[in-house]
Amino acid sequence: MNSYLLEVKNLKKYFFIRGGVFWKEVGKVYAVDDVSFYVKEGETLGLVGESGCGKTTLGRVINYLYKPTYGVIKFTNIDLIKLKHNDLQNLRHNIQMIFQDPYESLNPRHTVEYILEEPFLIHKTFIKERKLKILDLLDKVGLPKNSLKRYPHEFSGGQRQRIGIARALALNPKLIICDEPVSALDVSIQSQIINLLLELQESLNLTYIFIAHDLSIVKHISDRVAVMYLGKIVELTDSKIIYSNPVHPYTKALISAIPIPDPSKKYNKIILKGEPPSSSNPPKGCRFHTRCPYVIDICKIKEPELIDINDNIEIEHLAACHRSQEIISGKI
Repeated sequence: MNSYLLEVKNLKKYFFIRGGVFWKEVGKVYAVDDVSFYVKEGETLGLVGESGCGKTTLGRVINYLYKPTYGVIKFTNIDLIKLKHNDLQNLRHNIQMIFQDPYESLNPRHTVEYILEEPFLIHKTFIKERKLKILDLLDKVGLPKNSLKRYPHEFSGGQRQRIGIARALALNPKLIICDEPVSALDVSIQSQIINLLLELQESLNLTYIFIAHDLSIVKHISDRVAVMYLGKIVELTDSKIIYSNPVHPYTKALISAIPIPDPSKKYNKIILKGEPPSSSNPPKGCRFHTRCPYVIDICKIKEPELIDINDNIEIEHLAACHRSQEIISGKI
């Protein structure tokens, strides 16, 4: 028995492209393609990568907003994919989601009171204590009690995101998937929301999967970081290691793009050539080889495995690169 709260194995999610007179399948979008990882209870796993790499889709598949094409999703050692609808519904309250856009994720026709009450109505919980629970949720996220009768458009972006966080907390979940929860907010508000998430994690023993573009935010909040490229995880390890000693060429490029808040310091930003290939027609071999500065013949033929490249048994460092050992040794 392992101590993982969530374990994902060989997870795939394909979107089928249909066309023609008879609306037949003419292709696939390989949004998530053979992804495996685990999340321990109480930790934060950061998930980063370019737009279109499959981060959000992966989060929605884990939350079962999208049905997976293939694979295993084990939550508290229970395979969600094998569960029937009623059994899955009973577990759904343990996995909640904070969405990216607070303008779109809240129904403008509903008051804050109804938005926070809806999870209890769906799952038929806390019937007698519902009003007290709603007031407690507002207090947890730092909103006044007089917010209950107001509508989402009456709040600022940061306040709306606090409502979204309160809704995610309503059913006492164990895992919260944060899908770029601060990308639509002002920089000054971003830090407040991040600090709120950290405080809630400590007080409620929450586990996060934190999806983001901003690598500086991911560095601040995450215990481990997974880097995705074109539907696959290409590197995964401890947050400190991946920022100080990245191995995969794609990770190196992402880390080099983080701005340094000191104009006197120079840094070598790696500029990748070309655009990411289409996820409906990914390249053969390593999917990054069309943009990789270290590409060799085997990269164009054979897909690299995501393997542990670290000699330290206690700290796992996974990378999918044929030239990882050469990069580590400094030969290239």
